[in-house]
Parts: sequence; C-alpha cells; structure tokens
Amino acid sequence: MPRIERDALGEVQVPDGALWGAHAQRSHENFPISGRLPRPEFLAAGAQVKRAAAIAHRETGRMKAEVADAIVHAADEVIAGRHLDQFIVDVYQAGAGTSFNMNMNEVLASLASIRLGGEAGDETVSSHDDVNMGQSTNDIFPTIMRVAAATLWRRTREQALALAGSFEELSQRTDGVLKTGRTHLQDAVPIRYGQEFSGYAASVRQAVEQTDRAVEYIYELNVGSTANGTGLNAEPGYPEAAAKELSRALSLPFRAPSNRFRITQSLGDFVFFSSGLQVLAIELTRIASDLRLLSSGPHAGIGEILLPAVQPGSSIMPGKVNPSIPEMVNMVALDVIGGHATIATAAQYGQLELNVMMPVVADRLVESLIILGNAAETLHSRCVEGITVNAERSLKLLEGSGALATAVAPYVGYAKAAELQNEATRTGRSVRDLVVEQGLLSAEQADAILDLRKMTEPGIAG
Repeated sequence: MPRIERDALGEVQVPDGALWGAHAQRSHENFPISGRLPRPEFLAAGAQVKRAAAIAHRETGRMKAEVADAIVHAADEVIAGRHLDQFIVDVYQAGAGTSFNMNMNEVLASLASIRLGGEAGDETVSSHDDVNMGQSTNDIFPTIMRVAAATLWRRTREQALALAGSFEELSQRTDGVLKTGRTHLQDAVPIRYGQEFSGYAASVRQAVEQTDRAVEYIYELNVGSTANGTGLNAEPGYPEAAAKELSRALSLPFRAPSNRFRITQSLGDFVFFSSGLQVLAIELTRIASDLRLLSSGPHAGIGEILLPAVQPGSSIMPGKVNPSIPEMVNMVALDVIGGHATIATAAQYGQLELNVMMPVVADRLVESLIILGNAAETLHSRCVEGITVNAERSLKLLEGSGALATAVAPYVGYAKAAELQNEATRTGRSVRDLVVEQGLLSAEQADAILDLRKMTEPGIAG
C-alpha cells in the first residue's frame, strides 16, 4: 500500500518503501519527458553539497549535531553510489532545479530519519527545515552544478592530457618519416609525421589550458546566496564554512564569489567553461577527421597510416575495416558542440535575479564532460597508441609531388617554379629532373636544394 504524504497542495500517494516524498512524486508525474534521470556524478555532487551544508550548520551551532551527523551519513551513502534508484525526477523538469533539489532533500531526510529511529517520510529529519536549512534551490542547484563541473573536469582533463601524451609519443616514434604536406587537400611542401602529430598534441594541450582558465570561475560557489543573492535565512559563517568543507572533501579550491548577485543572476561562467569544452571537441573532431583521411583506402585512398583494427567494418563486405574510433569521436564532438549551443542559448534566458534554465545547462554540461573525456580516453588507448605509418607509400607520394618546386623558387623565381610544377603535374616527371634538364640548376645543386629532410626545417633549401 502506498503511504500518504502531504504538501501545500494536499495529499500525495508515495510508493511504500520509497525514500522520496511528495515533491519528487509530483514532479515524477508532471514531467514524463525524456526518461533520462540525473547522472550518478551529478547526484554525487548534490550529496556532497548537502553534506557540506550540514557540517557547516553543525559548526555554526544552528543544527543539532545528531541531525547533522545523520544527514552526513545519508549523503555519504549516496556519494558511494547507493540509493540512486530513488532519484526519479526527469532531467527536463520545473525551472531552476527545484524538483531535483527536493528529491535530494527528501531522500537524504528519509535516510537520516531511519538512522535516528524513524521511518522514510516521517520528517524525523525534515527535508525542508533540516536538509535544506539555510538554502534555496536558487543557490544550491548552481552550487551543485559548479561542484559537478569542477569534479568532472579533473577527470576529463586527465583523459585529454593522456591523449596529448599519446600523440607526443607517436610524434617521437615517427619523426623520421617524410610525407607530403597537404593544404586545401592538395599537395604541399614536405612535412614529417613527427611534426604533424606534434601539432595534434599541442592542440589538445592548449584546449586543456584554455578550459583550465575557465574553470577558475567555476570554483566560485553560490552557497549561502539563497533566493536572490541577499543571503536571507543563511546564518553568518555558513557560506564560508560550506565552501571550505567542499574544498577539503574534494581537494578543489572552491571559494566564495566576488559578487553574490552576479553569480545568482548569471550563467556566464558556465558558458565560458563550456566554450573551453567546445574548443577541445573541435580539436578532437578535426584530428579524428585527419586520421580518417590519412588512413582512407587503404588502396584507393591516401593510405599513409594504418589505424588499429578494432572491429569488422561491414555486414556485407568481408574483411572491411573502418576507422570506427575516429568516427565515434566525430559524433561525440557534434553532441558537445550542440550542447554548448544549448548552454549559450539557455544563459540568455536569465531574467532579473535568476535564470531558471539551469536544469538543461546542468544536463548538457555534465553529459559533455563525461562523453568528451571518454572519447579522448578511447581515442588514446584504442587508436592512437596503435597507429603505424606506411613510410614507403608516404615517400612515394612525396617524391611524385609537384609541390617540391617551392624549394627551387628562391633560385629560379616564382613564375619559373610554377611552370616547373605545372609541367611535373602534367607529365608525371619529377621537378628535380626537369630543373636539371632545362639547365636551371646542376644535378648537385638540385640534389642539395631538393633534400626532402632539409625541406622540413626552417630556412632556404640548399
């Protein structure tokens, strides 16, 4: 039999044994939208914030120690991954995240009540007066968003840097292999694979550095701002104590905001942070597309590199192997870039003291951090580490490239070099043979100028 709970709108039937209460039940019934529930990582962040709040209230003397300890114990269970099935509110819910906040309050209150000898929903520990003490959804939900973003970025950052390291190792391993450079998808002057791969590594590292700058603003926490930044109903010392406890528990430099009204009104910090993730996604998808292109064929395409074969590529063509991992990275990047568009658009919907679009921002941000990091990790471990270079084919394509005429331009002039390149392209003969045959350079001069390795270094060839 369901139990009966009451809220400001009347009676609500809650399933027997459920840890949630009236508010979460109403929300569950009101929002059958996507079937998607909060990620465990976001639930853990929510429990961390409630835990820190209870500890802070205990320190200020506002909350009884036994109640605070019971809430802390309940939060620890959620952080450890227990009771996750008790969070039933769809990610698309009422604005500002009130439904999520109350679902968290109700579950923790029930667990704390049971620990103190009561029952789920009996308010031995109150979801409003105790678990939500000194709080409003308007300051607690964005605090949870910030804690989740900062915590997840730490992991995503490590995954991205591991990918950069993998490209750096690949760069060192292939630095002696020469290949045709390509601009506009046309032959260009020579480059070494080590140089090309080093550019990939540096691009990933710089995207991480840009996001590191953005996360500095995420460390500012809304906790204690309550409904609109004034801090009404939050006792002195509580905001600082809660931020300090979160910093201690998560080993992250959380701090009070420079302006509580800005941080309550604006989601700009999340846009800035998400823009860093978008840059990382753009770099990853660009690199993944390059890997697909360079491995294309392998016989009828460029075929200069070979990606690890991770699975059969076709249900009809036996033996076909596709660039499955880079394809996955492309799809993840599309999702992250689309998520940033959602976040940036949602940030425009702030009105006066609050932006109520926070739930969709939270969902997109958490999802982007998780899938982007996992994509980087998979690209690193299941693709880049196993890349091999076809040095013979790369050299053959390079030697037939008309772009080598660039190196003789300082000696014969741009116009003549262009004629040589056009003739080489038309006839299939080498620039070296043409320049010697026409008496423009001696064989010795041509060999020195067209030294392929030296053409990959700064300076005038020869």
